[in-house]
Amino acid sequence: MPSVTGAEDDYADLVSRHLVGLGFDVERQELSAGRSNLLARVGDSGEPRVVLCTHLDTVPPWIGPRIERGVIYGRGACDAKGPALAMILAAERLVKAGRRDIGLLFTVGEEVDGAGAVLANTKLAAPWRPAYTIIGEPTENRFIAGHKGVFKCTARAHGVAGHSSQPIGPSAVHELVATLSGLLDEEWGHSELFGKGTLNVGLIDGGVAENVVADRAEARLMLRIVEEPELVEARLRKHASEHVEFLIEKAYGPLAFEVPASESEAPVVAFATDGPFLPDWGTKLLYGPGSILDAHTDHEKLDEESFERAVAEYERTALELLLRLDAEDRS
Repeated sequence: MPSVTGAEDDYADLVSRHLVGLGFDVERQELSAGRSNLLARVGDSGEPRVVLCTHLDTVPPWIGPRIERGVIYGRGACDAKGPALAMILAAERLVKAGRRDIGLLFTVGEEVDGAGAVLANTKLAAPWRPAYTIIGEPTENRFIAGHKGVFKCTARAHGVAGHSSQPIGPSAVHELVATLSGLLDEEWGHSELFGKGTLNVGLIDGGVAENVVADRAEARLMLRIVEEPELVEARLRKHASEHVEFLIEKAYGPLAFEVPASESEAPVVAFATDGPFLPDWGTKLLYGPGSILDAHTDHEKLDEESFERAVAEYERTALELLLRLDAEDRS
């Protein structure tokens, strides 16, 4: 079922009906018409202290599913419908084992702006009191120590249009190119945990013709940052001239995750999650089936073995965290 960002509701309806059929109480948090987060818990007495969380939306375009030799292909297979189903199965097992303090959160908008997670954090209220939230993304069945932050902005240059045979200007294109040159030579910080900050100039647009001095030009920038956004913004603005401005669209710093003691190695990743937008949802862990190398591609896939391992790992980890909370309550 398609659930591209902005059109998640049909899939949300399907997930909601499935959860109700399993005995969960489901609450919708409406972000906008036809777009709602889903929160699921075990009846009126359920007070989720450990929450399994992933997102409902996928990137475009929709790619229908097929199964070949134990591998499912299609949009959302690993990002993040596979993690969603693995979480539902794990939660179902925990409920059957007598746990009523497990919950599920499925958000909208993760692939674009994290708006669903922002809403879930703003509206967090009793009986939800999560001490831990396990976030599901394709991590190759590894727990992740952290992910880099994001700084997304537009560099916009302003010039004076005219005939290129005349000494007029400035050219917005020239101003933008000079600024980008400085940005590409800049160092974007280094962290012992998160590594090196990086810049990608993803899109450039400007001017009207080769024989016209450009009155406008802009570039879309994405930085994967390893320090707080204020420091990144200061470095960025060093390269602005009177003819170039920076329009900041999204910025948050890197995020560290808890890693179970049983894990010998936990890598750091550069891709983003809903984690930074859920500060009130307790300590975060990041784990999921499938590979980020397959996400957002025309061959997105998830194999059965990875999926089954994720179901078991979500169940085991959530139970360990709940037992830890039980022990803390007794002490």
